[in-house]
Amino acid sequence: MVDSRESKEADSIRRRRECEGCNKRFTTYERIDEIPYMVVKKDGRREKFERQKVLSGLLRACEKRPVSAAKLEAIVDETEAFLVDSPERERTTNQIGELIMNHLKTIDTVAYIRFASVYRDFKDVREFKEELEQLLSTTSKTKKR
Repeated sequence: MVDSRESKEADSIRRRRECEGCNKRFTTYERIDEIPYMVVKKDGRREKFERQKVLSGLLRACEKRPVSAAKLEAIVDETEAFLVDSPERERTTNQIGELIMNHLKTIDTVAYIRFASVYRDFKDVREFKEELEQLLSTTSKTKKR
């Protein structure tokens, strides 16, 4: 390689190369071919994964709660890693939501309930109560151990 620089549009790298056999020079252009990671919504639509969207949902759930920004960032990192590990480059919102809720359940139960109420789209107080009762029963079982 003789020379390397960004293209004028800054969307690729221009490289001047020289053949070692005949000393002829030529130019190559390299660019990153990015295929986005996708999230499959409940209605079947596919959206590009956005870290910021996950983080803003977590921030809303953890508002006025003693949950550090580092913990939230770690949840988002693990969520993104979960998506990256998918061979199809996509995951369902159900898989992602359950992963996030499992983390929140161990960190802060109030944040967990807040997140679950939006994620699971509780239709009435009965559904909300059932989720609380389930959380209380699992919490009391772990405390007895």
